[in-house]
Amino acid sequence: MHLITYILVIFELMMLAVQLYRYLSCPEDKSLLWYLILLGLLIFYNVTCGLFPDPRIPLSLVTQNVIAYGAGFLIASYFPFYFYKSYDLKLLKFQAFYGAKLFLLLPYFVFFVLIYGVEGDLDFAVSYGLIIPFGYSIYMMWAIFSAIKAKFKTKQSSLYCSDSVEVIGVYCAVLPWACLSLFTYLNITQWVEVLVTNFGFLILTILFMGQSVVKARVEEEQKITGFVNRQHKFQKRCENFGLTPREKNIAELLCSGLTYKEIAVLEFISEKTVDTHIRHIFFKTGVNKKIELMQKLGFADELLLSHNPSYT
Repeated sequence: MHLITYILVIFELMMLAVQLYRYLSCPEDKSLLWYLILLGLLIFYNVTCGLFPDPRIPLSLVTQNVIAYGAGFLIASYFPFYFYKSYDLKLLKFQAFYGAKLFLLLPYFVFFVLIYGVEGDLDFAVSYGLIIPFGYSIYMMWAIFSAIKAKFKTKQSSLYCSDSVEVIGVYCAVLPWACLSLFTYLNITQWVEVLVTNFGFLILTILFMGQSVVKARVEEEQKITGFVNRQHKFQKRCENFGLTPREKNIAELLCSGLTYKEIAVLEFISEKTVDTHIRHIFFKTGVNKKIELMQKLGFADELLLSHNPSYT
């Protein structure tokens, strides 16, 4: 494996670990899952192209070449599916589910798996097996570009702001892959091929890392702002209902989920006194249950409560 390929693989494995951690922290974000698969396929491609063919590896050269070429065809076939799923580009549905299989995977299977696997003539497989994939790759990139353009024009589109930067970045990253068949046909040096096809992903990964830092800061600021707003709303509503300072403290502790016994310990009073204060709080606010009190005092989001009845 060439040194450049080795460095790229190590770097991409690190990025895979970071993105995997992000996905495990937020599994509902399916776009992260699709990108994880994309990154995994890229690593698989770099490893196979960097190692194969090598007579020292205990696999036949034919098998090694079939795997190496297959890795390139596989990741190229995934591109339209990735854009279709991650950015909801409806125009790519045919390319995502049928086009890539017919014009990329099928030629690969016929020429590289069947013909080359039986005859062992790699030159024949490369000369004729890359004609259709090369033409389709050019068309596929045009189709992806057209789908992105159409998405931008849709007024109801959610593909704006940071998402627009991301989708354009991903498109620029995969654009050099349209030339992969040509690189293979011209027998371009392996490290040059890997560097060209990976350069966009390196830039894209740096972009994603920057976005992650910014997103984390925004979320932290939103949490702080939300906490301050909630506290302000809580205090204001307590005043409107005429709660005393002691009742405010007890109401806040009660809404936070503490039991009567825990409140008594914190306030240095008996449980009976806590019960008396809470009855007064309920009377002043006109409620009978804790969940109603939380809604009245603005302590919890009503929508959250409606989906979590057990939070009482």
